[in-house]
Amino acid sequence: MSDSLADIIGQRVSQPVYPAIQALTDHIREKTPNVAAILFYGSCLRSGQDIGGMVDLYVLVDHYRESGQSRIWSALNALLPPNVFYLEVPFENRRVRAKYAILSLHDFEQGSSMRWFHSYIWGRFSQPIAIAYARSREDNDRITKALKQSVTTFMQRALPCTKSPFTARDLWFKGLSLSYRSELRAEKPEKLHNLVAMFQDYYEVLTQAAISRLPYDVTIDKVGSHFRYTPRISKGLRFKARQIWRLRFLQGKILSILRLLKGAFTFTGGVAYVQWKIERHSGVRVEVPSHLRRFPIIAVGFLAWRTYRQGGFR
Repeated sequence: MSDSLADIIGQRVSQPVYPAIQALTDHIREKTPNVAAILFYGSCLRSGQDIGGMVDLYVLVDHYRESGQSRIWSALNALLPPNVFYLEVPFENRRVRAKYAILSLHDFEQGSSMRWFHSYIWGRFSQPIAIAYARSREDNDRITKALKQSVTTFMQRALPCTKSPFTARDLWFKGLSLSYRSELRAEKPEKLHNLVAMFQDYYEVLTQAAISRLPYDVTIDKVGSHFRYTPRISKGLRFKARQIWRLRFLQGKILSILRLLKGAFTFTGGVAYVQWKIERHSGVRVEVPSHLRRFPIIAVGFLAWRTYRQGGFR
């Protein structure tokens, strides 16, 4: 079983991407130096098509300073990763649109581990992704190892907050709920249930393979076609875990606002993007006066304040 988790993840990430995604990755590689890998994730991966949507990509580079950005933006990328950019390319008589984030391979590996407090990386990349491009077998193996670490980090930090006994579905729903609340996201419970249900079999086998790696004493029972897990965790440890997640909620809101401020400058139509992002994840629509759109920082501050006043940050 020592390699079973890596095998499960490796099979998932090696699934071929469709041609529109390949066109995007080819364009990014042409304009961005030192690309180690490009990861495909998000709603377009889940739906299996990009029409009407925006493709989510992560571009992993060797160093920020050698990623084709200016010195200032490279420094900001290192200070508060990632930097997010907009891209659209022609493909089969239409336009394919994407937002891509630049992150160093080192930060990706750090962010997947227990050393990274916030869930921004390990919360995202514990979920299904595809490796759209890897420069070498070594890079591919490093990414697979980091993804494996994301899964165990996610489960270790979500499990003490999950009611016992639980199924894999219970654990992943609870963990995703906590992770999403740690950003400017307010997905409704039914959407989170759908996210888990869409890949339920995958989460089942992930949980089976990873549960023994966690530092908890867990009893496993088979109920029908599923497994039920009963961990022995003290009330004190559960209380501590809940308080730590509250810190992540606060930290995540602050970091999300700062990242949105950056995105207002790095993203074509940045203020419109931030407006769309907030509405998509909070359900709150805030109109930005036209005279503020010329000043991105003020406009984003206005958006954040009005969204908060309307209950969009939970």
